[in-house]
Amino acid sequence: MLAQLVNVFKLRIGFLIALTAVAGYAVTPGITLPIWQVAVLGLLVLMSSASAGAFNQYVERDLDALMHRTRQRPFVTGAFSDNRLWLWGVSAMLLVSVTLAGWLFNLLTAFYIFMGAFVYAIIYTVWLKRRSVFNIVIGGLAGSFAVLGGAAAADPGLSPAAILLAIILFLWTPPHFWSLAIVLHRDYANAKVPMLPVIVGDSAASRIILANTIILVAASIIPFFYGLGWIYLICAAAGGGYFIFRNIELVRQPTKEKARVNFFASIIQLSLVLVGVLIDTWVASWSGV
Repeated sequence: MLAQLVNVFKLRIGFLIALTAVAGYAVTPGITLPIWQVAVLGLLVLMSSASAGAFNQYVERDLDALMHRTRQRPFVTGAFSDNRLWLWGVSAMLLVSVTLAGWLFNLLTAFYIFMGAFVYAIIYTVWLKRRSVFNIVIGGLAGSFAVLGGAAAADPGLSPAAILLAIILFLWTPPHFWSLAIVLHRDYANAKVPMLPVIVGDSAASRIILANTIILVAASIIPFFYGLGWIYLICAAAGGGYFIFRNIELVRQPTKEKARVNFFASIIQLSLVLVGVLIDTWVASWSGV
């Protein structure tokens, strides 16, 4: 039962989204929140992300039944009933998370948290996924809004570093997801979902992924010039260099195996960026810089 809840609420990606919100707060000069309030901020973002994830699985249960990777999801197997109570439940989760964010922090934080869930649940899942090759490009804004939500908790005016981190999240999503789409090319083709590899082929998609990744890595270096220090730069450069290396391998051999490695390389790259942000800002605050 626990594993099915983790699955339906997409808690693994939810924790990463929550971490981006905390990173957004960390890079933004402004109000210093107590640790418990920062933890609550992360939990509220996790709750809103979980509500969007469950909505996604509810709406896409017909697609999930057609794809080998997703045919064991709870709404497909019948482990969870696909009645409309789920829609009321996830809507209540989003309402609670947004209301608490507005009460504990400010209205702009609440707005950004709501927009992150709205982009993923409605713009990506309902409007774009089955219709446009740009589905995941625009859907990447969901992660960007999480960053902005965390940043607004410190200062509603945001900061250059926070805006840059939101841009990094926006640029990260396409190469991350397109790599997975190469692995699942046949699944998406069978389900008639217009993911980039299905439309242009794996070889062309791998070259587009590499170009996107180079832009992403270049963007990830820029926060160093807007307040972040050497720890961040080392983490961003290491993660970015590794991701580009795996991208080049994918271009040379656009196979499922190389795409799967590239997919995990994207997670390593983003994780190093976020860890670099958190460690760098903690060291700076501890040393009084």
